[in-house]
Amino acid sequence: MNARDVILRPIITEASMYAMDSKKYTFEVDVRAKKTTIKKAVEEIFDVKVDKVNVINTAPKPKRMGRYEGYTKKRRKAIVTLSADSNDIALFGDEE
Repeated sequence: MNARDVILRPIITEASMYAMDSKKYTFEVDVRAKKTTIKKAVEEIFDVKVDKVNVINTAPKPKRMGRYEGYTKKRRKAIVTLSADSNDIALFGDEE
């Protein structure tokens, strides 16, 4: 799997923005990705040193739109903690 196929997108919420102060970044990853694959992909894409990776599987939830029923998609989130001597990840481009 390519590194860009493993990391799908960053998850930007209020809780994840507060976690960025302590060098914890949240990404949506491929459902087949393992912790070591996620660590290698983040280090390759962002040129940082990863300390640890926590993974959360989110089950699909039933949803309705009028008379039609379906499910949301199954997701996998990874919370990546960077080492203390590592650079920060700039998710929003050039910040000054």
